[in-house]
Amino acid sequence: MAPPAGPYSGTSGLALVARASAFTVGLVYGSLKLSYLKAKAKSLKKAEAKAHH
Repeated sequence: MAPPAGPYSGTSGLALVARASAFTVGLVYGSLKLSYLKAKAKSLKKAEAKAHH
């Protein structure tokens, strides 16, 4: 007989919600970080171009 589903067994609703929210937080964090890095690279390029002229 299988043991009852605990909060970290992966079969309970709480575990599914926790996994989904962690995934969402990861996606949001990743996209924010990416856009920040893109903006930073853009401003660095601008500053570099200014320095050369």
